[in-house]
Amino acid sequence: ASHLRELLAKPGILTMPCCFDGLSARLVEKSGFDITFMSGFSTSAAKLGLPDTGYMSYGEMLDAGKDICGAVKIPVLGDGDTGYGNAMNIKRTVKGYAQVGFASIMIEDQVAPKRCGHTKGKAVVSRSEAVQRIRAAVDARNEGADILILARTDARACIGLEEALERVKLFEKEGADIVFLEAPESIEEMRAFCEAVPNTPKLANMLEGGKTPLLPPAELAKMGFKIAAYPLTLLSASVSAMDAALADLKAGRPASGVLPFPTLRERVGFDDYYA
Repeated sequence: ASHLRELLAKPGILTMPCCFDGLSARLVEKSGFDITFMSGFSTSAAKLGLPDTGYMSYGEMLDAGKDICGAVKIPVLGDGDTGYGNAMNIKRTVKGYAQVGFASIMIEDQVAPKRCGHTKGKAVVSRSEAVQRIRAAVDARNEGADILILARTDARACIGLEEALERVKLFEKEGADIVFLEAPESIEEMRAFCEAVPNTPKLANMLEGGKTPLLPPAELAKMGFKIAAYPLTLLSASVSAMDAALADLKAGRPASGVLPFPTLRERVGFDDYYA
């Protein structure tokens, strides 16, 4: 958590490819990125083969996070969904994520079971309940959990931009370390978010094919964003590569695009093991 605080205090934007297991996290680190995020969408897909619609339990996310945090030295932010229950559950979730090594936990205001922020069928809890969730998370941090609180609202799609802006302002007031307004639908809405909470680090979610305009990190930085997250890039690239390899094998051809075996051994850590 201290390392993440240092990174947030430095000038410039942090580009954050999101991971889903120890190997993908290690590849992010080896590529020179300063932080990564355990994506709930990607982790549910990779671990269970199921969509991000509330199937993953607190325990399953914690186990996945333990593997990811143990594989790298860079700060890992974690998807804490809705906190897995009431205020007491949220405090337990925050403390559990801190104990396995997460530098930050994201808590959101969707109705449980939650779902991906760029898909249909979302609903959010009341403003007061949303604030109570963030307050519980901040309380857990203040009681000694060495972790930053990333507060997210999905109210833009469910109620409207003005409600979403009011919620992030309240999250900032409660003491959230980072704020995130999910799925703004225009550059103007992204600017409005940055202007609403100018003094707190802000996350932009750069989902290929999603509702939010895809902008270069430098442009996001000029707007006032501190983190540019790429939630599904690695999962999508992995699925695309596996589909292509499987199509080749099905057709009786050698799989194209595979790494040379020495390179693969290096990527998974054999060279370090034998050093």
